Amino acid sequence: MTDKKQSIKRKELFRTIKFVLFSASAGIIELGSFTLLDLFTPWPYWPKYLVALTLSVLWNFTLNRQFTFQSANNVPVAMFKVACYYAVFTPVTTIGGNFLAETLGWNDVLVTILNMALNLVTEYLYDRFVVFGKTIDTNERAKKEKES
Repeated sequence: MTDKKQSIKRKELFRTIKFVLFSASAGIIELGSFTLLDLFTPWPYWPKYLVALTLSVLWNFTLNRQFTFQSANNVPVAMFKVACYYAVFTPVTTIGGNFLAETLGWNDVLVTILNMALNLVTEYLYDRFVVFGKTIDTNERAKKEKES
């Protein structure tokens, strides 16, 4: 394997690791806010999940756009693409999660963790290839890294 291919593989591995770490921090926000809502509100599963998911998405989008994908793309366009992802992901996981928690009696936190794992994998692929695919490594941070 050539040095260039190895360098690209290393860069993509590092990008994936950054995504996972930032997503873990978003997961802490999601799980923490979900748990607080679970403890201190009488709400059913779905509104707790939606509030927690929204907080984590905003956090995750901001960090991954700037640091993981280092994209200089148009923020409203990127946010619209992410909103399209969540227009599918959110109803599926909200309805499915509500069914598991409320109808089948699964633990709310376990259902949320399962949704978070599904989100981690699918959102990475969507962000990598759809949202930021053509604009990866185009922001000022990426340009400075190339120069050094």
